[in-house]
Amino acid sequence: MEILDGKKVSNQIKEEIAAEVAKMRERGEKVPHLAAVIVGNDGASLTYVGSKVRSCEKVGFESTLVQLPSTTSEQELLNKIEELNEDDDIDGFIVQLPLPEQINTQRVLLAVDPDKDVDGFHPTNFGKMALDMSTFIPATPFGILELLERYKVETKGKHTVVIGRSHIVGRPMSILMGRKGWPGNSTVTLTHSHTKNITQIISQADIVISALGVPNFLKAEMVKDDAVIIDVGITRVPDDTKEKGYYITGDVDFENVSKKASYITPVPGGVGPMTIAMLLKNTLLARERHRSQK
Repeated sequence: MEILDGKKVSNQIKEEIAAEVAKMRERGEKVPHLAAVIVGNDGASLTYVGSKVRSCEKVGFESTLVQLPSTTSEQELLNKIEELNEDDDIDGFIVQLPLPEQINTQRVLLAVDPDKDVDGFHPTNFGKMALDMSTFIPATPFGILELLERYKVETKGKHTVVIGRSHIVGRPMSILMGRKGWPGNSTVTLTHSHTKNITQIISQADIVISALGVPNFLKAEMVKDDAVIIDVGITRVPDDTKEKGYYITGDVDFENVSKKASYITPVPGGVGPMTIAMLLKNTLLARERHRSQK
């Protein structure tokens, strides 16, 4: 069994990006600039955005954090997005989810300029991805592809079972794993809460990508020997014995499933760090694209 070490690979990617940015500076070019918009003060979101800003500094990007109060109206947020769309200095930006209930998330994501949508959530980018066209791939699926590629995990002709159909992970992952090329060329089954015989389907999988958000859902008896296990789930489970009052776990019963797997991602330290690394990669791609358009 081999651990798919997202922490190690994400650091490699950041070093590669930092080297690229250093060359840009030497040539006197503008370096990539990523902005993040956060509405309200959700603890997990603040932590996540904070680590994105620190990662920008690490690779030599410029970064801007736009923090708005939880009482911000939908129109105020749309106005801010329009500002960012029109600001030539900013190559890409993200709107941190979830948003407060008074704001329509769909409307906000649609307002982002597809050329600056480094999260890859805009329907234009999602559609291009589905058609195998060059575009921004959502950061988490992009990170999973990169892990599979760097560890040379064979996907051609394999049966991939994706658990969960969210627009952020499950659905794009099912499209990407079935595309021509590598990683891809696998036969994909997309499962969800209404799937009958889900255990039986999972037991036939060569590759399982679980993005359900249910702690320890995937048990050892559900997977076949030598399966490749990608755990996208990350849940805080309350635990008074821990200093923080909780521990973090994924969708997979790691201790037992790892004994049967050929490759497996840990939680934390697997898919999570890759998401931020690929967001940076998308921002670098955005800068290169904007430069070539001029």
